[in-house]
Amino acid sequence: MGAAGRDFHDFNVVYRHDPTVEVVAFTATQIPGIADRRYPPELAGDLYPEGIPIEPEERLEELIARFDVDEVVFAYSDVSHLHVMHAASRIIAAGADFTLLGPGATMLTSSRPVISVTAMRTGCGKSQTSRWLSRHLRQRGLRVAVLRHPMPYGDLAAARVQRFATPDDLDAAHCTAEEREEYEPHLAVGNVVYAGVDYAAVLAAAEQEADVVIWEGGNNDVSFVAPDLGIAVVDALRPAQMDRFFPGEAVVRMADVVVVNKVDAAPDELVVEAVDRVRDLNPEAVVVKAASPVRLDDPEAVAGRKVLVVDDGPTLTHGGMPYGAGFAAAVAAGAAEIVDPRVSAPPEIAAIFERHPHIERVLPAVGYADDQLAALAETINRSDAELVVSGTPIDLAALVSLDKPVVRARYDYADAGLPTLGSIVDRFLTERGLG
Repeated sequence: MGAAGRDFHDFNVVYRHDPTVEVVAFTATQIPGIADRRYPPELAGDLYPEGIPIEPEERLEELIARFDVDEVVFAYSDVSHLHVMHAASRIIAAGADFTLLGPGATMLTSSRPVISVTAMRTGCGKSQTSRWLSRHLRQRGLRVAVLRHPMPYGDLAAARVQRFATPDDLDAAHCTAEEREEYEPHLAVGNVVYAGVDYAAVLAAAEQEADVVIWEGGNNDVSFVAPDLGIAVVDALRPAQMDRFFPGEAVVRMADVVVVNKVDAAPDELVVEAVDRVRDLNPEAVVVKAASPVRLDDPEAVAGRKVLVVDDGPTLTHGGMPYGAGFAAAVAAGAAEIVDPRVSAPPEIAAIFERHPHIERVLPAVGYADDQLAALAETINRSDAELVVSGTPIDLAALVSLDKPVVRARYDYADAGLPTLGSIVDRFLTERGLG
């Protein structure tokens, strides 16, 4: 059971070459356009010359009965503990065993030192932490490769190993808006990003041009690569979620360092709660406090204007946040009105709001396919907003045709106390002979 990421990785590492097991199907959820395709034979290996069907998760019980399935492996992330156990109950009631694979079975090992950056939930700030970390390493003369959690939404065989160093590489790979949100900011600070479907091959390619590998996990997934230094980012604005989501709780429990982020935006009592929860879950971890300062490219242009806000898509949808950095920045800059995008949303965008009713007056930056990008542009252009504040990391104006000016909101990592993340990383480098 997956979402075109962890499921493929677990298959590749655990089952692909095991003749004692027959994998009869993947089931897919969360990501549109994945179901009713096949995991291609080029990736599935010699035991699966016709590939493996990818079925909608709604057919789970039917598949268990049709293939007399013995075991179902749950393999996707950023879902509540309740969600996981509902899935387990469906599987057990249908007569199969329910399995969760752990790091011993699924983590790859690297010939290079690995620093992993994971998070308790989507939208905690792991990407900005990874970008800061990459700059810190490069300032010490080290070559860095960033391995991103997979987002293989297109041609799976063609995406076996992906390397992105320039915006042209993103265009050539036909990257979606969600992929660009993750990759573009890394390219902007000079990083080379690796991703794909077959992470043994992805890691091997990255090792050829890196002194240090950074794993940046998507959603709140466990690292695909065994870390030598494991960093988990938690959100001081939602500390109660730290032990309620899978595998976010496991990520926090496994970490060497836990970064309590957004302490500049959270009330003091929530920061204290976040630190206390970290100490309860992982008393051995080093706790670092961090801020996530947001700045607008042109705050004067926003003051007193009617503004439509576009915020990071996964943060709002998978991450469950009501709004993101763009909304906070627009309000702080004195926008006269935040325009509700529901008013101008065509059916494709309206359906997203229906599936995620917690989202407030912000437009999630979606774009798994061209029709979603067109609907995103239509929502913006049909609105009565005077301008757009974009809190998504992508260059929205370069991606879709808009008839309104765009002011970008940007955010980064900043230490907010002692110990600093830099001091911890420097000690790690010294211990590894890289200081």
